[in-house]
Parts: sequence; C-alpha cells; structure tokens
Amino acid sequence: MKKDHYIFPAIFDFADDGISISFPDLPGCFPCAHSIEKAIKNAKEAMALHLWAMERDDDPIPEPTPIDKIHLEPNQIPYLVEVLMPLYRDAIENSSVKKTLTIPQWLNRIAEENNVNFSQLLQSSLKKYLHLEEGNLGK
Repeated sequence: MKKDHYIFPAIFDFADDGISISFPDLPGCFPCAHSIEKAIKNAKEAMALHLWAMERDDDPIPEPTPIDKIHLEPNQIPYLVEVLMPLYRDAIENSSVKKTLTIPQWLNRIAEENNVNFSQLLQSSLKKYLHLEEGNLGK
C-alpha cells in the first residue's frame, strides 16, 4: 500500500574512503557519500527512489525494523531516514527524458528556419494524439 510518509532505519558505515549506507529493510538500496551531510541527503534520495520503484512495481513495502533491533559494528551508526513521498513522486514523474528521433533533412532545415522548439512541439503533439487534456495527464 502506498503511503505518503516513510521512516526507515539506515546504517551509516564509516571508513577511510567515505560513508557507505545500507537499509536493512530495503535490499539493494546502497547510497554512499564523503560527508555526513551528503550521506543524509543521499540516503533520503536513494530511499525515496527505491520506494517509488517498489510502489511502481507493486512490490510489498516492509515494515521498518525497530532501530533498537539493528546490530551494529564499531564503525557504524544507525540513522532514521524520513521521506515525504508526494514530493519525490512528483519530481520523478515530471523529470525529463531524452528521446532521439529521425526526421528528413529538408524538414529539419525548414523547422529550424522557423525557430521550432522540437521538444515543446513533440510534447504538445503527443498530448493531443493521446487525448491528454491538462486535467487528465495519465500519470
């Protein structure tokens, strides 16, 4: 079930070459950083992206392990990472993707002479073709 607010424990593992981060409840989510500030930021972003992918794939999202049940090594600290998913979902869904397309040279020349914004035109044409009005963007 999708939730708007998640808090999961992370383990920050300190080494000479930086900070490795793992989430006991989210296998495969392994951000890293060189400072504690960047580690916190990267942990939030990685966790949000991981949870978004789980939601998209309809994977079950586990309950977080209580922080006092996590086993730590001497160079590790626990950290509770909190994310508000609506912010991340919106950012991910509205991020741009690059598409490569092919058109005839003569058409490209005329379009460029007329200052055509190819990206804007393609978006507008796709929305019209797919019958997507502003209130119904098919997310």
